[in-house]
Amino acid sequence: MKNMNKRSVGKKPKAIKKDSLDVFGIKEKDIPSLVKNPSLIEARRMQIIKAAVGLFVRKGYFETTTREIARESGLSIGSLYEYIGSKEDILYLVCDYIHSGVQEGIKASITEAKTGKEILINAIRNYFKVCDDMQDYILLIYQEAKFLSKNALKNVLAREERITKYFEDVLRIGQSDKSLGIDDSSITLMAHNIVVLGHMWTFRRWFFCRHFSLEQYTQIQTSLILSELTKKNI
Repeated sequence: MKNMNKRSVGKKPKAIKKDSLDVFGIKEKDIPSLVKNPSLIEARRMQIIKAAVGLFVRKGYFETTTREIARESGLSIGSLYEYIGSKEDILYLVCDYIHSGVQEGIKASITEAKTGKEILINAIRNYFKVCDDMQDYILLIYQEAKFLSKNALKNVLAREERITKYFEDVLRIGQSDKSLGIDDSSITLMAHNIVVLGHMWTFRRWFFCRHFSLEQYTQIQTSLILSELTKKNI
């Protein structure tokens, strides 16, 4: 993103490549494993994650035991500890899995888009769709992340900030190619607004699902966002 603000004002922006918005590189928490095969570690940890997610959603992190997670994942308790070092490691892996799902969903939005405005519309649609698909999981992060250690929580929150940073970068593309009108001082706040609007579909689903479909909610929220971001270009 280093050259984002150096684009010529009068030139049509080039198609955005995925690599140019790859803001998700972040060092993962070092989770111990007695197994040396990376493919096997990945496969077994995915078994553990899927088992843990269901249990954490139903019972909560504190009430779920590692023995229950082992049983749900089809592993013995001894085998479970070959791939993780503690129960907290499982919660961290679950949070990482959730963030990865959100990230992959919104990164797909830049495939065909040509302008910042088009990227933003696609990103909002994909992001809201992922929030709908993972609504129980997103709630889980908010409810259970408090049980993580300080360093692990810091890493999880950094992943959350990276998602917001993605929207900041998209807004700056729109600012640069003049498809969106927004001041530098408002970009971060608008990016956070968009992220929270996706979470709001999760938190207030008990109300929204009775009055709106996801498509209607997305269309209305996108129109409201664009009404603010295109005023200067009309």
